[in-house]
Amino acid sequence: MSHERLKPEYLFDEAKIHQLRQLAPECFEDGKINFETLKQNLGAWAQDEEEEGLEHFGLSWPGKKEARRMAAIPPEGTLVPVYGEGLKADGTPDEDGENDSKSIFIEGENLEVLKLLQKSYAGKVKMIYIDPPYNTGNDFIYDDDFTEPLQAYLRRTGQVDEEGKALTTNKRSDGRFHSKWLSMMYPRLKLARNLLREDGVIFISIDENEVQNLRAIMHEIFGEENFISSMVWQSKKGGGNDSNTLVIDHEYVLVYVKDYSQDSFSNILLEAVPLDQKDEKGPYRVGRELNKWGSNSRRIDRPTMWFPIPGPNGEDVYPIRNDGAEGCWRFGKKAMLNIVENNNIKFVKRDDGNFTAYEKIRISKPRPKPYRTWIKEMETTADGSKVVKSLFDEKKVFDFAKPLALLKHLITIGTTKEDDIILDFFSGSASTAHATYEINEAEKKNLTSISVQLQEIVEKDTEAYEEGFRNIAEISKERVRRSLKNSKNLNDKGFHSLSLVSSNYKKWSNYSGASVSELEESLNLFNQEPLRDGWTKEGLLSEIILMEGFVLSSTIEKQARYTANEVKKVSDEYCEHSLLVCLDKDIDPATIKSLDLSDDDVFICLDSAISNVDKLRLSDKGLIKTI
Repeated sequence: MSHERLKPEYLFDEAKIHQLRQLAPECFEDGKINFETLKQNLGAWAQDEEEEGLEHFGLSWPGKKEARRMAAIPPEGTLVPVYGEGLKADGTPDEDGENDSKSIFIEGENLEVLKLLQKSYAGKVKMIYIDPPYNTGNDFIYDDDFTEPLQAYLRRTGQVDEEGKALTTNKRSDGRFHSKWLSMMYPRLKLARNLLREDGVIFISIDENEVQNLRAIMHEIFGEENFISSMVWQSKKGGGNDSNTLVIDHEYVLVYVKDYSQDSFSNILLEAVPLDQKDEKGPYRVGRELNKWGSNSRRIDRPTMWFPIPGPNGEDVYPIRNDGAEGCWRFGKKAMLNIVENNNIKFVKRDDGNFTAYEKIRISKPRPKPYRTWIKEMETTADGSKVVKSLFDEKKVFDFAKPLALLKHLITIGTTKEDDIILDFFSGSASTAHATYEINEAEKKNLTSISVQLQEIVEKDTEAYEEGFRNIAEISKERVRRSLKNSKNLNDKGFHSLSLVSSNYKKWSNYSGASVSELEESLNLFNQEPLRDGWTKEGLLSEIILMEGFVLSSTIEKQARYTANEVKKVSDEYCEHSLLVCLDKDIDPATIKSLDLSDDDVFICLDSAISNVDKLRLSDKGLIKTI
């Protein structure tokens, strides 16, 4: 087989580059794209030089070019398991790292996390829901600056200690009120699109401040043809003292699909209306009134539509409007008499003695009914906050939580299979995860929830701080734990808890000296010892799983047959092959001799742990990769 050196490389658009290479191989020279050759191949589709200075329709803002670049900067971090936080079904902590659940909670900055998920989850997520900061002028937005080292960034954003704020205020007075928010959202949405399945859907909650700008950048990233609708959600009721003009009691949920040609919603856009009535012909439901409604519904307007039909006791029934005036039937005499003859009519006697006639709808199964874009009577923000408060012993630990009814409504629309993956990378109070668990329990499903939350600092003058919470991620995880304790669904046995930290690999520092020998020595040391000091087996294994494209909930099994070394097998349902990983500093010859690799397996170990002779022996058994 072969031997490779394993390095943390993240090519976010690798699939697109592969497709381009298949279509136009002549445009690649030494592994790089020759854009001049590509431009010639595109012919009429390419932009002429005279057109390059022309203005085009679209949204532009100061910092847009940098926002695009941010999405392509490779990550400097990795995700490590945090044992003891993923609750098992029996209530015991997950101290050994074993967990049957596929649900995941990640503490960390979501742009970096989305980059780390690209290889493992590209094309696997069915639904994304996010509730990003609304940019009201008092809200905070993520302050992205990856020109500094990750550790400095983590310290500054409050992810390492409490020296710095995690977010920066976006004031109207800074002159570019919308620009920072757009620059924050753009790279995250671009990376999020890569994670969606071809039939994937994304829902984004937003208010009046940025809805028009969000639609503009979503049109650009997802394509205008993949815009489904703006749903309007009644987010509050009553009150009105917060405004002396118009009371804003709604928010929006923007709905986009990855590919409009796919059946992204399938039957989920339809809800069943039960056939709840019965007669001698079988079940039916009551349909519309057979009296004509609206304009031209009076007898004087349409005299030919005023005629009697036989009532329930053979009496004449005329189309009398609800206001008592003489009206019109919806259909002509022949059609109306046919409806009566086939007993597809239901008469309801009114207080005035007249009958209202309704059509009986007879079909073999419940009639589908489209969901509406106007979401009303489905709980409000106040209801969402009450749920959180009740979970936390009536302590107000989180404001403005989205209600479970809204989230469950969207999940019902956005998922099609029993085991779909749902991602929320602005997790907040973890309403999406909570709603997913409740749907799993009620409908016996096995939906997977992935939540990402920044370790945003909790202010000292809050009930959350008094209860011992120091950042929002702690509140989110605790809500997940408490909601799982209430769940009886065996599919939800806990969750995998992970945290964003610096990579186990050393970061190369550019050499600025003039000595060739010093540069060579630095390169040799870097290649011989690629891992930073203090690396752990658990952390490195987690990074290897991401680098090799395995999901974070992969099954990890210690192989008892190898007694001289610790060998673990990594497998998941999305990958045909498995990983056999040994991170011991020395690998015993007995392990090498007994190692059993199939054609689909990959063995990974430290490069320094085996000799060159053993590398050759192992490469004869299958594919090996060394660190």
